Amino acid sequence: MKNIIFLICLFIFSCDSKENTLPNVIIIFADDLGYNDISFERETQIRTPNIDQIGENGISFSDAYLSASICSPSRAGLLTGRYQDFFGYGKNVLFAPKDPNMGLPLSEFTMADLFKTKNYVTGIIGKWHLGAHESLRPNNRGFDEFFGHLTGGHRFFPEELTLQDETEVKAHNQAYRTKILRNSTRVEIDDYLTDEFSDEAIKFIDNNSNKPFFLYLPYNAPHGPIQAPEKYVDRFPQIKNMQRRIYAGMISSMDDGVGKIISKLKEEKIYENTIIIFLSDNGGPNKNGRVDNFPFSGFKGSDLYEGGIRTPFLMQWPNKIKPKTKYSKPIISLDIFATMKSIINPELELPNEIHGKNILPYIIGDKEGYPHEDLFWKYNGMFNIINNDTIKVPPRYAIRSGKYKMIIEEDETFLYNLDNDVSETYNLAESEIAIVKELRQKIMSWDSKTMEPRFLGLMNNDLYNKLNPNRFKY
Repeated sequence: MKNIIFLICLFIFSCDSKENTLPNVIIIFADDLGYNDISFERETQIRTPNIDQIGENGISFSDAYLSASICSPSRAGLLTGRYQDFFGYGKNVLFAPKDPNMGLPLSEFTMADLFKTKNYVTGIIGKWHLGAHESLRPNNRGFDEFFGHLTGGHRFFPEELTLQDETEVKAHNQAYRTKILRNSTRVEIDDYLTDEFSDEAIKFIDNNSNKPFFLYLPYNAPHGPIQAPEKYVDRFPQIKNMQRRIYAGMISSMDDGVGKIISKLKEEKIYENTIIIFLSDNGGPNKNGRVDNFPFSGFKGSDLYEGGIRTPFLMQWPNKIKPKTKYSKPIISLDIFATMKSIINPELELPNEIHGKNILPYIIGDKEGYPHEDLFWKYNGMFNIINNDTIKVPPRYAIRSGKYKMIIEEDETFLYNLDNDVSETYNLAESEIAIVKELRQKIMSWDSKTMEPRFLGLMNNDLYNKLNPNRFKY
């Protein structure tokens, strides 16, 4: 009898302990964040004590990259673990809810699909930006729950969300004013959007703390429009540039949300076995001095300098990763998919080749060397219309190979030694001809496996409207 009582007690204890064999995973994806606009190990005007905790309690990566310098392709790479140009995702998608080809192809296996193979509860809260057509929305791409918007950006104040749904949108940027989606239902909100997303994240954790979960939290902050409540803006009276002060307030709201999430994990006693990753989708844009990409040259967009493709990257997993760990070899956002697969389902055969690497052995010291011999980027040019002829602008390329970074822009080549010139100031292309030749050959080999973009992107909005006159007709 005593043995039976002991077993019952043991069973009850195990049910209440909320300890999953598999870790919970939270990916926090900021939007258009400047490299020097969080305070972890940086000299900046913007304090982010809660985001900083992730680096303090885990690992920080000094040479972390995105797979694109613009929003939508970067997200496609993150969620598939693949160079997005290998499946024709080389442009920023337009808001085109009637177009089933304007977004992440259905042939692609997503990170949410990966977690579903182990019966995780999967949720996305925030910005989707991978297709507005019904077939391309999060609930059809492996996510059980969706609370957010489909667009590349969104208005932040609830009184500005005046359009009921996509049928009331008559121009691309009007979609920023649509009401927020909860799965397939439009809902009202009554708070600043970043705070709404943080509160939803807390609810998601609360509802799923007894089972393994994957939460993808792509905040649309601090992407424009630059909007923040006074309570956040007032935290930065020392910043004289008003646009930057508001931008700082947007980041501070996001940082508060990260703090709430960490506190909730501790309250639910699942903090130790939860992986938290923080990064941004690309570098900050060149807008009115509001962002700081120091020490790098370049911005979000077409130039492929470090300021557009490097990201703050912090990761913690208390059960596995020692606090205050640092890692200085190049990694890329594609590695997140490969690392998660190795943790939760290493035996799974994927339908597509992934290009990321499992970086966990490098983090914990089981493996030395470089996860990647080379990293690649491609910025697909827009189409210009000259004398009624459509002319394709040549793409730009970049490669990181060890200490060297090379950029090709039409007929110009730029080579930099990042070990002693991280700001990409001194072009070595003319003096290092053999290295230029070698890296150019690598780019050509890589590019031979890429696809032309499947769709016209944001820079060709007018051309898309001309070719699709019924885009906004219902």
